[in-house]
Amino acid sequence: MRPSRLLVLLAPFAFTACLNGTDSFTSTNNGTPIDCETLATSLDASAPTLTANATDSTLKYRDLLVGTGATVEKGQTVEVRYSGCLTNGVKFDERNNADQPLRFTTGQTPPEVIAGFDLGVVGMKVGGRRQLVIPPALAYGAAGKNSIPPNATLVFTIDMVETQ
Repeated sequence: MRPSRLLVLLAPFAFTACLNGTDSFTSTNNGTPIDCETLATSLDASAPTLTANATDSTLKYRDLLVGTGATVEKGQTVEVRYSGCLTNGVKFDERNNADQPLRFTTGQTPPEVIAGFDLGVVGMKVGGRRQLVIPPALAYGAAGKNSIPPNATLVFTIDMVETQ
């Protein structure tokens, strides 16, 4: 398809997104199941491919795919799909294409999700995929929760679906 025809086809979608104040993206990446065993056991906070979060340097991340949509800012409502794993490769939670995305507002006090997850999505672009390595202090700490043991480092892969 010629670029001019593509622009004609896509223009109404871009215009609609601008009118309603949201930016959303559907990608083949969104909701792709994560192989926790391979991911979590090969990715730790000392990995050279990880970047320290600007707000809290104990939180590390790696962008696998930088999205092309709007950048998430503190205070915005987002929709994400994700997989959460322990560093031993056990998956403890997941929201994939079969599920409704997780919706929450970033930067709330107290946070609507664990602090590391909240901090880790700020700066993502819609359509992007990011891996987070969240230390216990930004997760469930010494208490743990349900299937998450005390002092567990958590590894998440997050697909940014939408921001408002």
